[in-house]
Amino acid sequence: MSRSMTRTEWTRDEIASLFDLPFTELVFRASEIHRANHAAEEVQLCTLLSIKTGGCPEDCGYCSQSAHANSGLKAEKLMDVDAVLAAAAEAKSHGSQRFCMGAAWREPKDRDMGKVCEMVAGVKAMGLETCMTLGMLTGEQARSLKQAGLDYYNHNIDTSPEHYGEIITTRTFGERLDTLEEVRAAGISVCCGGIVGMGESREDRVGFIHALATLPRHPESVPINALVPVKGTVLGDMFAGERMIDDIEFVRTVAVARIAMPKSMVRLSAGRESMSESTQALCFVAGANSIFTGDKLLTTANAGDSADAAMFAKLGLKPMEAAEPMRAMEAAE
Repeated sequence: MSRSMTRTEWTRDEIASLFDLPFTELVFRASEIHRANHAAEEVQLCTLLSIKTGGCPEDCGYCSQSAHANSGLKAEKLMDVDAVLAAAAEAKSHGSQRFCMGAAWREPKDRDMGKVCEMVAGVKAMGLETCMTLGMLTGEQARSLKQAGLDYYNHNIDTSPEHYGEIITTRTFGERLDTLEEVRAAGISVCCGGIVGMGESREDRVGFIHALATLPRHPESVPINALVPVKGTVLGDMFAGERMIDDIEFVRTVAVARIAMPKSMVRLSAGRESMSESTQALCFVAGANSIFTGDKLLTTANAGDSADAAMFAKLGLKPMEAAEPMRAMEAAE
């Protein structure tokens, strides 16, 4: 197979065979594929802002924003447009190329779409890539976001189809795929990944990557999160004080994602604040080329701009130019 060839007919056995490779061989193969499709020394910087926090009716076992959780997080209203644009301007001044906005909704109400679209248009006008995660979408809502200038829509599958019901019961795996289809139909690029370390097996991690790599078109952005156990959530109370996936297995997951989806941006996402620089460096070697920067994700801590700048200097990495991800996306089409 060509190092730059995009396949969507991966079998589970093929994905499992990648996971089973000797670690150094797996990372070597992933690094070769990464270098054939991306600039190895460049990493995209993204900033994530919660534009509507708490009170979500979904029962995702990892999420402090779920109304089912006892995390002490209070539900808040949708932010004002001006406040969101101010946060985006600050993110750009710190070097971010993509600004991601997340709302704790099962799905947006039509009455909120005007305000949300105004946020998208305003952030886009700053020269930033725009990304939204608002829950499930109708076709009409997806088209409205596209018209406003939305570049990416995030809607994670979370885990394997088989493990999914252990994590969430208020929305099916199929409903997540339905939203991805609406996003694609509207002409918006897809950001879709999930979380590892939620008590899943190696087989579930195989199923997770397989589900992404066999979509009709690979997600342009694939965030891979390590569970951050939050007290008061189902998984946070179950795994309090534990790290449910070791660093080598996490790097393996990143490497397999890179091999299976060679042109996608693979984002090292939540859980990074507890990883050593050595683990993060291995992830970059294995094909991760996007991170969330800043001190906070939606509601959990993040490594912070200064820590990231120091790590980049140590590793000889540099922020990706804003136009690069869009060129990579166009090359994949």
